[in-house]
Amino acid sequence: MTLKLRTQLSIMMFLEYFVKGAWFVTLGTYLTTNLKATGFETANIFSTHSLGAVIAPLIIGLLADRFFNAERLLAILHFIGAFLLLMMYRSTNAADLYPYVLVYFILYMSSLAISNAIAFRHLPDAKRQFPSIRVWGTIGWIISGLMISYFFGWDKSEAVAKGFLKYTFLLACGASLVLALLSFTLPKSPPIKTAHKKGIAEMLGLDALLLLKQKDFLVFFISAILICIPLAFYYQQANPYLTAIGLPNPTAKMAIGQLSEGLCLLLIPFFLLRLGFKKTVILGISAWVIRYLLFAYGNAGDLTFMLILGIALHGVCYDFLFVAGQMYTDTIAGERYKASAQGLVTVAMYGVGMLIGFWVAGYIAEYYKTLDTASYWKSMWLAPAYISAAVLAIFLFLFKDRKTD
Repeated sequence: MTLKLRTQLSIMMFLEYFVKGAWFVTLGTYLTTNLKATGFETANIFSTHSLGAVIAPLIIGLLADRFFNAERLLAILHFIGAFLLLMMYRSTNAADLYPYVLVYFILYMSSLAISNAIAFRHLPDAKRQFPSIRVWGTIGWIISGLMISYFFGWDKSEAVAKGFLKYTFLLACGASLVLALLSFTLPKSPPIKTAHKKGIAEMLGLDALLLLKQKDFLVFFISAILICIPLAFYYQQANPYLTAIGLPNPTAKMAIGQLSEGLCLLLIPFFLLRLGFKKTVILGISAWVIRYLLFAYGNAGDLTFMLILGIALHGVCYDFLFVAGQMYTDTIAGERYKASAQGLVTVAMYGVGMLIGFWVAGYIAEYYKTLDTASYWKSMWLAPAYISAAVLAIFLFLFKDRKTD
């Protein structure tokens, strides 16, 4: 891999994740504090993330795989994305914001897959080299959080009260424009001509449903969907929680989770080799239970360390379940269903699972809204802790971790 190619792909990944980190982390706080959105309105807006994950494969299959160079399509998606982010900045209520976020996530989730595809296509040894490229996406997300907290100070209590969080949309808009322009300089990635054209069922991974006849894969599949319900609580409620209880620089502190994710990614092969898939996943699900108990009983005073530890567990929560699960799926699927199985699991988790999770989190927020602040947040975090514990029990007792051929 040449230095030029490494630089191009690394910048692409940096900006791809910087764009999302610049506004998505603080979205929940902005909705509830500045736009006065209800729990249901907040849930509906966050659910666009899941709807985008379901619809995105269709865009990729119909456009990137058949008609357009991937790098040009990436540029177009981010040009449109920049416009949509500008319209989010100008929106004054949740109802006005919703359609822009919906269209944005359909396009953005497509751009994620396209950026990965560009990298995999041009890396000489993708399995070995991709992690060193992808890690720049994590760095981009971390830098966006540090800028919001320490450079701009938009998430400070007085700044939030004045509505300064809306400027995060402009920050993301600018980064999206830069990425759109830089995309034209990426290596050319025209559609690959093949005799076989994917149908809608294959794009969504539905032809891999036959794998669910295997009991262990079915248990993992159901567990992966269910654990995405607690995951949605984190995305939707963590920043509002840390802001509400007065934790200084909450957005920057949440970036600790991305740093943890990057470090844990390197540990996955070690744990899978030493412990096997079942024990590794059990560690991941257990971390979800511990994280939410830490959030429920921690505070921004003498128990701040509990909140920081809960954030830092993000790498174990995410990598030890989702990344390990992707590797397990690849092993189970075999050559025939490799791509379809990964698509199926992705749609199930980020589409179905998180969609349910955002709605459940919205319902819980509305149900407990009459409680005082301390009781409200304690109840809010105990709910996903209980759900995570139930998923842990399902996986622990039903998954057998049989060796695959």
